[in-house]
Amino acid sequence: MARAHVMADAGDDVGQLSSTQQEALQQYIAVTNQDIKDAIPLLQRSQWNVQIAIAKFFDGEGPDPVAEAMAAQDIPRTAARHENLQESLIASSDRSYLGRRNQTDPAPRIVPQPPVTHRSPWLLGLLLAPFGWGWRAAGALFRTFCYVLSFLPAPLRPRAITTGLRTTTGRRMLMPRDTAARFKREFDEEYGPNELPFFEGGLAQAHDLAKKDLKFLLVFLMSPEHDDTSSFIRGTLLSPDVVEFVKNSSNNVILWGGNVLDSEAYQAATEYNCTKYPFTALVCLTPKEGSTRMGIVKRLVGPMPPATYLSELQGSMEKYGSDLEGVRAERTANEVARNLRTQQDSAYERSLAIDRERARERREAAAAAADAEKRALAKAEADARLDEMREQWKAWRVRQILPEPPAGDKNVVRVALKMPEESGAGRIVRRFPQDAPLEEVYAFVECYDLMQGDTVSTAARPAGYEHKYKFRIASTLPRVVYEPSTTDTMGDKIGRSGNLIVEPVGPESDAEEDDDDDDEDDEDEST
Repeated sequence: MARAHVMADAGDDVGQLSSTQQEALQQYIAVTNQDIKDAIPLLQRSQWNVQIAIAKFFDGEGPDPVAEAMAAQDIPRTAARHENLQESLIASSDRSYLGRRNQTDPAPRIVPQPPVTHRSPWLLGLLLAPFGWGWRAAGALFRTFCYVLSFLPAPLRPRAITTGLRTTTGRRMLMPRDTAARFKREFDEEYGPNELPFFEGGLAQAHDLAKKDLKFLLVFLMSPEHDDTSSFIRGTLLSPDVVEFVKNSSNNVILWGGNVLDSEAYQAATEYNCTKYPFTALVCLTPKEGSTRMGIVKRLVGPMPPATYLSELQGSMEKYGSDLEGVRAERTANEVARNLRTQQDSAYERSLAIDRERARERREAAAAAADAEKRALAKAEADARLDEMREQWKAWRVRQILPEPPAGDKNVVRVALKMPEESGAGRIVRRFPQDAPLEEVYAFVECYDLMQGDTVSTAARPAGYEHKYKFRIASTLPRVVYEPSTTDTMGDKIGRSGNLIVEPVGPESDAEEDDDDDDEDDEDEST
């Protein structure tokens, strides 16, 4: 009833103020968070000057007749030359204070440090060993005494005994993940099963995840030794509204809890300037104060109703949510731009690879064409050289052909040669000595065109040239192919006479011969 009466009186006082005074009142309350019933008298004593009232609120109210007189006169200060030293100092102090107040405290990254043990020298340890034994004996006796008293009923059991028993047993230091699991297990054992999504890791990992994913980190620190811990957890933290708010993924909240009896939570309490339990800190990225700076945007200390607790969290999250949304949008735009650049680079690399492959194929084709042209030119030169040496050999060989024996000579071999159609010679009959080699017939056929002329050549035999005949001579019935041998004589192979055919030998003929040979080999194998 008294509070309602006060609010009614404050509402009546505000209604009587002018618009300028109401605006000054709102500015003053936004900075100081003071009650309206206390703010209005202070503003009246400061002549409704917000800067002077704020300075009195934080620095203490004292006699300042000069400042109040200047505020009452309401002297316009549009230029720097109208200010005096006192006003400049007051304005600068107010601006610096407001800047410090609007800036959040940094949220350090807490990494638990293992305890450092210093081993004493051996001689000193030996001298202090009796004292250590006595200390351990006294500790064991005290723990036994506390254990016996712990069986007393709860109303009769001193709280100091319970806390002393709890603290003297000690807590073994674990890894951050194991410490979080132990906190969750003890929390469930003490307050029953619940749906609070405690982070299963260390505070440093939760800090990094909130910074990476642009989420709010809700750090809850509790001390079992404080009386308000149990009532706050059961009435506020485990209330359905708070649990649903923390569970909702759209709120982007990471909840991390710790017991100050653990080294990690104790270090966090020290870094977060925790002076009262239970303690809750809301941490998030503050892009306006630094692109990578994590700040403590809200501290909630001591017991409070669930509605107040939830409204404080929601207010702070709405205040900094727009900044995080801006950073998310910027990161999304950067990610899209980075993916686009990656795709463009990949497409460029593929196009470049295709161009390189085509250029390589063109180079290989050009090199192959140049090589083929070079080989063709070399072959043409070799063929021309071979034809030249062939003609030179024919000019030399025509002089070596044996003359035809006279008609009355009986030791001759009469040969009727059927020349190829392209030569135009038709059928030729010639006599050869019986002891003439078979190669002599081949040389006669090869040089027959030169023998028809009267020109006498003096060409010598080409050095290093081995002549190959492009025809063969065979008999018709039976078919016998006579090779150009220089050892076999015509009398032994042909006899006294023979009808021979001159057959051109080319690639097709060679292939036919190879096929005939293969067929003969197959017949032999089958036989």
